Amino acid sequence: MNQILGVKRNPWKLINLGFLVPYNSRMTLAIRLHNLVKTYAAKPPVEAVRGLDLEVPTGECFGLLGPNGAGKTTTLEIVEGLLDPTAGEVEVLGLRWGQNDNEIRQRIGISLQETRLSDKLTVRETVTLFRSFYPVGLSPQEAIARVGLEEKANVYLDKLSGGQKQRLAVAAALVGDPELLFLDEPTTGLDPQSRRQLWDVIRSLKDRGRTVVITTHYMDEAERLCNRVAVIDLGKVIALGTPAELIARVGGEHVIDLDLDPTTPVRPATDDMLKLPTVRSIREEGNRFMLTAAEPHRALPALLDYLRAQEVKLVGLTTRTATLEDVFVTLTGRHLRDGE
Repeated sequence: MNQILGVKRNPWKLINLGFLVPYNSRMTLAIRLHNLVKTYAAKPPVEAVRGLDLEVPTGECFGLLGPNGAGKTTTLEIVEGLLDPTAGEVEVLGLRWGQNDNEIRQRIGISLQETRLSDKLTVRETVTLFRSFYPVGLSPQEAIARVGLEEKANVYLDKLSGGQKQRLAVAAALVGDPELLFLDEPTTGLDPQSRRQLWDVIRSLKDRGRTVVITTHYMDEAERLCNRVAVIDLGKVIALGTPAELIARVGGEHVIDLDLDPTTPVRPATDDMLKLPTVRSIREEGNRFMLTAAEPHRALPALLDYLRAQEVKLVGLTTRTATLEDVFVTLTGRHLRDGE
């Protein structure tokens, strides 16, 4: 597990000071979760979701981020009506599962992380089948065109690549023209061109006032598409805000990566580097130190002077803009792709 060193300000305190500020209650909500709990019977019981609270306003592209086992997919499946919660309140478009099931299903679209479709149907036949489930929606041809599968319209599913099958699953979710669209890892397995094309689809839905909820392991995807993101870990929301807000509030907007020579006899002291101008936090992973700094043009000269004075040998030094991945590691000590 990664080691977090020398954070000047406790990130958990930062959360309490502003990360979890709810939206104005007068706004129309696409999703409202209150004290959501999901426990699986086992010895001991497994608490996948632990008192989770969340509000997603209408018209927002909202991202759920977290490693495998964090509870984000369980949360999503409860909101989609695929799982029953153990406890808590769930409202979707102002409606509740168990009371308004048919109405909710007519107004949402779902693309699961793994969708099993019939290999005996063509692309057009598959989308036509899904279109028949809704009283209104897109034409099958329009849904197929939105995901760039026009040339494959008459091809059977067993002849499609993995990325093409993923795009077909998104077309099936779009064909009912949903007010609320759920996309669980939508671009996994897609080539860069198909990925950007799906981004355009999501942006067009936002422009039309529709709500999109996505889970993703691609941080650039969340930063470019999402109005806000929630970081989920151990079944709870631990940070909530716009990507820019989270990056700015957890350690600054810039990162300096130091790669030590494995043969160096001296390692830099964390306490000393934290005293350098504008350095806010330091994280260590093996022979790499990652420093967040508010003003790298001030931090770098002082850092280089310190390393020379201590005779620390480097094999690399780079600067970059902080990302949501840095936010997640700072908060949890793990990378987004790490499991529990």
